[in-house]
Amino acid sequence: MTKTVLVSMIMRVLMGIIFISHGIAKFQMGLSNVEGWFSSIGIPGFLAYAVAGLELVGGIMLVAGLFTRYVSGLFVVMLIGAIITAKLSVGLLGNAQSPGYELDLGFLLISLYLVVADTSPLSVDRFIMRKHSA
Repeated sequence: MTKTVLVSMIMRVLMGIIFISHGIAKFQMGLSNVEGWFSSIGIPGFLAYAVAGLELVGGIMLVAGLFTRYVSGLFVVMLIGAIITAKLSVGLLGNAQSPGYELDLGFLLISLYLVVADTSPLSVDRFIMRKHSA
């Protein structure tokens, strides 16, 4: 296993864990509360359910390495949406009331890398590819 493959796998698993944590947090605070916050900043409230589900289920899929490229592509779209709708107005570093979008940019770049990177040897995707080619 090369260093690049190892680092890619670490990025995939850690991004999955981070998104799982964000999804769990949304469920714990109550999706109706998240829906209300989305609505208050001009985002359709029903997207709270989609975002929480994507973060939780997509994060689990990233940890397992299942449909990594597709899930990461959805995260790219979600992160661009979050930056544009919720974070852009407060700037890169944010202000006293709200964080900026610097962390979202980092997550966006890692997700984008996972869209274009080759699948990790320790992933369900690679296992499926081996079975399919055999």
